[in-house]
This record gives sequence, structure tokens and C-alpha cells, in this order.
Amino acid sequence: PPRAWHHRQDREDGEQPMTDLYQTQRAMRTLRRTAIQRGVVAILDVGTSKIACLVLRFDGYESQADSDGVGPMAGQSTFRVIGAATTRSRGVRFGEIAVMNETERAIRTAVQAAQKMANVRVDHVIACFSGAEPRSYGLGGEWDLADSVVTEQDVARVLAACDVPDLGPGREVLHAQPVNFALDHRSGLGDPRGQIGHKLACDMHLLSVDASVIQNLLYCINRCDLELAGVASSSYVSGVASLVEDEQELGAACIDMGGGSTGISIFMKKHMIYADAVRMGGDHVTSDISKGLQIPFSTAERIKTRHGGLHATGMDDREMIEIGGDSGDWEKDRRQISRTELIGIMRPRVEEILEETRSVLDAAGFDHLPSQQIVLTGGASQIPGLDGLASRILGQRVRLGRPLRVQGLPHAATGPAFSSGVGLCLFAAHPQDEWWDFEIPAERYPARSLKRALKWFKDNW
Repeated sequence: PPRAWHHRQDREDGEQPMTDLYQTQRAMRTLRRTAIQRGVVAILDVGTSKIACLVLRFDGYESQADSDGVGPMAGQSTFRVIGAATTRSRGVRFGEIAVMNETERAIRTAVQAAQKMANVRVDHVIACFSGAEPRSYGLGGEWDLADSVVTEQDVARVLAACDVPDLGPGREVLHAQPVNFALDHRSGLGDPRGQIGHKLACDMHLLSVDASVIQNLLYCINRCDLELAGVASSSYVSGVASLVEDEQELGAACIDMGGGSTGISIFMKKHMIYADAVRMGGDHVTSDISKGLQIPFSTAERIKTRHGGLHATGMDDREMIEIGGDSGDWEKDRRQISRTELIGIMRPRVEEILEETRSVLDAAGFDHLPSQQIVLTGGASQIPGLDGLASRILGQRVRLGRPLRVQGLPHAATGPAFSSGVGLCLFAAHPQDEWWDFEIPAERYPARSLKRALKWFKDNW
């Protein structure tokens, strides 16, 4: 299994930190290809409130020549879901593993249940996680062509010419995707190979995350006797599943409201150009109810999902909610609250999550994009009245998104809570080109610092 993530400490100063990471990601891509050729792979969404596992069966791997997947150069395959299971997540906080052995047990439970339903054993998993303090960078690079026709090597070289910033200690690259190629003065090319010109330029979106989070995930999956064949950021894959084609093309933001964190991704021209996360989610709303009413977390969760809301009307003053309980104190166990009181507890926290999200979108320059569409998805997006509140706080054009339909997916797994799981299936079958899909010449490993972060997508689009 790829164990290169943790060589950072024992590295000499002169070495390139990118090299081992690049090799690790390449190794995972190879594993992914092997798994798909064998025909089955497991998809694992490691979340704060649930761990979902889907088992995919692939009908065959198409060559790169006749595909037009999400990335113009990536090979793609057709698949169906043959097993699905979810279990309550344990040991995960803010989307990051906090207690290793509890998370390991939960992952084993979910994977075994899904394998049992699919009636096949799975060795390889592709996982996604939220949290891990993602940071986005926009990089640019250019390369003078020796021969006037663009080849695969030229694409590799222009990617290697991108100035990679100093990511800081303990950070690793999770995604590095070319989002735009320009040949001489023609911009907006998806795949420049075979075209004629003199100077090739490329814009790349790089997403870095806290390395320890990935190391923990890798270690945990290895402890479950599984091999990691790919990792992705939840906010990225939720966007892939929840945004329809024209939204991905014209520009839209996907806000994935999970249990422990809220992922934000911005798409443009079918590529993710920005991602970030807010360390708050549906569990914080539940926790507020639990503290405010002094009831156990599980009771608070039940009341939230059954009676919760964000807009109180005159009717809600009269609608009483039985809290229930088994403390033995008859008075305490027979308490009732009005739905208005419950809304009064929930609304401030949901407003806070949306305000934080708003400031992230502002920092990303979202208002410079031609389209201002916002799509809310994730389990916590199901709170009644959220779309109205979100359109007040975030902007006019807000819709609730459900993931695309995937063949064989059980009905229970089609709601917004499964958007990252479904997106991960699409990511497994149609991977977008990333930096490590190209043979980058070793002497060209990028190590220079970066001056421009988000400027390019405002300038170029």
C-alpha cells in the first residue's frame, strides 16, 4: 500500500516534498485501474455523522481514446451499485478521524454490510472526507513548444512549469487539476494535444489539506485490511454529483452541509476552481438543542429531524412537542416545548453557518463569476425553510440539490445526505485529469513560490 505520506519528517532539506506525494498519487491511480479491471471497487464516505459504503461493479474499462469523461483526457467506465450500507459514524469530529479504533470499527461494519449485500469481497476502496482545512491555489505555467504540435510530453511539461507555492509544514496536495489550457492566444482549451502553436500555457487548481488527516485515513483503511485506491475531497465530489451540467459549465457553488463540517466548492467550465470548508454542520444544531433543552444528543437529533424548522408562524406557538425522557423524574420527563422555541434554538446556529459560508464565498471572489447559482446539499440541507433563509443570506439564486441518479443505487441512498457518496462513484468512474496522470520529467518538479492565488479565474473568465 502507498505509505509515502509520512516521509515528511525524515527528509533532507534539499529533497523535493512533491516527489513522494506525486508517486503516491500515481500508485493510487494504478491501484484504481487494477480494481476497475477486476470489476469491483468500494466507495467510502467517511463523515462525522455517518459512514457510507457503496460497492460498484464495473462493466469494462474504456480506453482513453473514445471517452469524453469529466476531464477530456481521463478514461471512463460504466458501473452499477451492487451493495450499499451506512452505519453511524464514531470517532470522527469535524470530518477528521479523532479516535482511530472507533472509526476503524465503524468502517469495518459499513464495508462488511455492503460486501454482504453485494455478495463479493472488496480489496480496494476510494474514500472521501471533509474537513482537513483545505486551501485553494490557482497556479499558472507556460512552456515553449519544441515542435509546433502539442504532445503528451508538452502537457506534462507545462504542468511541471506551474509555480507551486510553499504549502507550509504538514500540508499535502490532495487535488491538482489543470482547468484551462491556452495555446498562443487561444484560451479555454480542454485538451490541447494535437493542436498547433508555439507557446502552451496552463492554469491549474491545487487543493492542499492537512497531511495528518490523510495519513490517519490511510492508516485506518489499511488497518481494515483494505487498500486505498484514491482519495477525494467531499466538497469536490458533492459538487460533481449535485450540480447539473450547465451549472458546472457556467459557474456555481455547491454547499455540502454535513454533520461536522460544511464543504464549499466552486465550479466553472466543468472544473472545480475553489474549495474550502467551514467547521460547523448539522451536529452543531443538534448540540445546541441538546444543551438548550438539557436532553441527550440522540433525543435532540430525533426532535430536530421530526419537528425542526427555521421559520416560525403563529401556528407554531400552539404546536407542542413532547420531549420525553427516562430520568425517573415525572415532571422532567413530561416536559413540552412549543415548536417556536425549538426554531428559536435552531435558527441562530444555521444563520451562523450560512454567514461563515458567505464570507468564504466573498473571499473566493464568487461574486465576480458570471453565474451566481448556489446549490445546497448534504444531510443538514434538509432542514425545512433552509432554502428561504439561505437565499436571504447567500444571494438570490439558491436551490436544494439532490445527487444525480446512479444505476442500482437503493432508494434509501438517493437523498442529499448521499451527494458525496454518489459524487465519489462518478469520480471513481470518470476521474478528472490530475497532475499525476502525466509523466512529469523528474528534473522539472515544481518548487518555486507563488504570487497569484485567485486572480486568474477572475481574469480569464
